[in-house]
This record gives sequence, C-alpha cells and structure tokens, in this order.
Amino acid sequence: MEDLVSLCKRRGFIFPASELYGGINGFWDYGPLGTELKNNLRDAWWHDMVHCPPIGPDGEPLSIVGIDSSIIQNPKVWEASGHVGGFNDPMVDCRETKSRYRADHLLVIANASGNGQMYAYVKDDEESYERACKLLAKYEKVDAIDESYVTTPLVSLSAEDFARVVGPDTKEAGTLTEPRQFSLMFDTTVGATGGDDNKAYLRPETAQGIFLNFMNVVDTSRVKVPFGIAQVGKAFRNEVTPRNFIFRSREFEQMEIEWFCHEDEAPKWYEFWCDIRKQWWQSLGLTTDNLQMRQHDSDELAHYAKEGCGTFDIEYQFPFTAPGFGELEGVAHRGNYDLSRHGEFSGKKVNYFDQEKNERFVPHVIEPSAGLSRGTLALLSEAYTPDDRPSKVFMKFNPRISPIKAAVFPLVNKNGMPEIAKKLYDDLRTKHVVQYDVKQSIGKRYARMDEAGTPYCFVIDGDTLDDNTITVRDRDTASQERINIDHAENYLDEKLAR
Repeated sequence: MEDLVSLCKRRGFIFPASELYGGINGFWDYGPLGTELKNNLRDAWWHDMVHCPPIGPDGEPLSIVGIDSSIIQNPKVWEASGHVGGFNDPMVDCRETKSRYRADHLLVIANASGNGQMYAYVKDDEESYERACKLLAKYEKVDAIDESYVTTPLVSLSAEDFARVVGPDTKEAGTLTEPRQFSLMFDTTVGATGGDDNKAYLRPETAQGIFLNFMNVVDTSRVKVPFGIAQVGKAFRNEVTPRNFIFRSREFEQMEIEWFCHEDEAPKWYEFWCDIRKQWWQSLGLTTDNLQMRQHDSDELAHYAKEGCGTFDIEYQFPFTAPGFGELEGVAHRGNYDLSRHGEFSGKKVNYFDQEKNERFVPHVIEPSAGLSRGTLALLSEAYTPDDRPSKVFMKFNPRISPIKAAVFPLVNKNGMPEIAKKLYDDLRTKHVVQYDVKQSIGKRYARMDEAGTPYCFVIDGDTLDDNTITVRDRDTASQERINIDHAENYLDEKLAR
C-alpha cells in the first residue's frame, strides 16, 4: 500500500489536500492522472447505467434518468431522513496521544482466565492487531497468542474492564475516555447572520436529493414505475478516524441509483441489482478473487433498511484489508421509508399513481450505492502490477478507464522524427486522450507511461522515414510490433473498443 500511495503522489494521481500548509486529515486532491481516472470511472458508470442501462428481467432496457441535486438542502430534510437524530458514531479519545477512535471499531484482546490488562486494537487493521498481541504476549510472558485469549468489542465492556484497557497507541491502561456520541454531519450556516436559526448541513449522502425530486421527475418526465433516478456527487461525513488513503475520507463522491418499484416486485429487483452491479465491477477489471458479496448482519443494518431484506455489500480485497475485504458498493432495500418520511414531514403528496392498475402507492426502493472514490482506489489497487521491467511496476488499467489511452514518441528529437510524431499526435488527440513526449531516453518515457497505465505507445524512428512504419509497444506484455503509420488511428480504435 505504501508503494501504491508513493506512485500516486509521484505520478500525479492523488495528492494530500492543502499539502503546502501541512495537509488536513481526511481530505485529498486528485492530480491530472487521478482526475482522468476518476472521471473515466464516473463516465463509464453513467453510460452503462443511464445512457445505455442494463437489460431487465423482462428482456427490456431499464428506464433510468439522472439528476444533480444541491449539496445543501433544507435542514428539515435531514430530520425526516433520520440523520439528525441517528447519524452518530460512538467515539473515544486517548488522553495521552490525543488520538480519536470510533468505539465500535475498537476490539480488545485479553487472557480469558486472567484479570490483567486488556489491549485494544483497531478492527481490520493488521498492524494494530499485531501490536496488541505482542504487548499481551510480552506481559503474559508467553510465546504466542492462542485460543486461551479472547477478543471482545470495546463497547461491550463493563466499567471495571474498561479501566484495564490499554489504547492502540499507548502502553498504559486508563487513557481512553468513555464512549460518547459524535455527529457525523458537517454543520454550516446559510445567510449573513449565522446562528442556530440559519443552521444547515453538508449532505452526508446523495440519496436524499433523489427522494426529494421523486415527484418532480414523475411529473416532468415520461417515466413509469419501475424506473430509476441516478446521481453522481460529493458527500461529506465528519469521520472520527479517516484512514487508509482515500478509502475512508471526510469528503468523497458517490454514484447512486434509487430504483423505484412496487413492493411486490422489490425482491426480484433486489436480486437483479446485486447481480448486475457485481458483474459491472468485474467488467472493469476487478477480478473475481478480489470481489465478494456479503450480507449485512442485523446489527449493521441502517435505519431505513427493509426488514427481512437488508443490504448486500460488494466488497473488494484492498491491500490494507487483505486477507479481508472492504466495502466498495452497497445494494440496499430501503423499503418505502424515505418517500414516506418526506411525505409525512413535508405534509405533501409523495407517491405514485399507476393508471393501468388504478392503484396509488408509495414505491419501494432498491439502492445500488457505489463509492466513486473507493472505486478509484480499487482500480488503482487492482492495476498495480510489480514487474522486472526497468520501471519495476506498471498500472494494468482496463483501457476503458486508463487516464491516457496512448503516447506518441519520436525516438530522437531530430532528423524529421518530431514532425512526423507531432502530426500523428494531432490526428489521434481529436478522438482519444493522447500524450506527446520527447524528453529523456525512450526507456524512461516507456517507464513513465507504464506508471501512468497507458496501454499503447507509438514510436517514430529512423525506419519510419524509409517505409512509413512505426513501432507499437503494448503496456501489459512490453512486446512491440510494426504497423503502417496510416493504420495507427484504426489500430487504436480497435484495441480500445475491445
């Protein structure tokens, strides 16, 4: 993971936000390559889900339209959605190190038969777990931790046991504060006067903007239930412990669909969306071994989850979770919770009338909600490929989402080669994202393109002047072939279309 983060900084994928001033925890900036990669992922999702949506169980294309709602909404929206009253995490602080942790993410390990100290570690953090085990083994004077040692959630401890806990970054017990609730929503004020009367929130999810516009879309568009509304946008959560690069940050982007259907058909659509969304990630190059579907346990379910159905997570095996998995996308059956609540709190009609069946009802909702930021990280993780070539690594992106599709190089910057290379570059750039580079040796230029994940490099050399052929280098195999320069555009079109 450290190597990947280093490459992201070195090649301009992702930078720490406000790095000039020492950074700000939980926020990241996307550089030139990262912006292209993230936008390519977003555009692929929009094309495949909105412009050219999947074929439904009835053999017909789905009906999905898009919106772009405001980041700041009337604060009553978040009361109706349940976020104001329930969007909180239990938090503990360490008095010694000033570190902050989510209490439900802390586990403790201890000797089941003893009354000694208990050592806390961060769930799914291998280094934190190993530290806790080493300390426990050291003070228990044993060679290794075995089945006589038990792991317990911090939040389940009694007050007596809590006092014996050693925090994840300390060596003494008693430094952790009692858990207390911590709101995950960012507050702001609207207008010049400020104060609680003008309090508003940055949205913690993009879904509510879709629900607020359900009636607007029904009234202005030729849509009939079942149909979907899609949105891509930023959301903000004041995470207690942002970590693992862009996996858990305070500002992130989501790609969400709210699929509105009749309650009787919800199970069918729930199964459909679980299958189609996993297949979509696989189509972008995330391998089957690194993907899994996991149903939420009862204690994980959100307040809106439909009883008896719940949520499936599409999980990816990130470098920092291996051999475990981390959430990439959730497919939730939200029931009719959101539309019903907004109808109740607004006092206005929020429902659907089926003219064919002469039935009025509040649709149920299936929600495939993908993390655009996390998706970008998954693609980076999957693409990172160590190799014995000079660059020692190449980024094996699916060409569809590669930031740069091809590079054009003159072998040397003289003898008429730059002029021919520049013309080829000008021809290709009207259709594809292509880079022209004359700096340093050809090997170093190849290495830069390998780290950028560029699938193909076109090289104009001395033979080009004689026979009009150029060298094409393949990123994945590093193999080379000669083609006529007049065929370069068709060659690239065909390769990228696969």
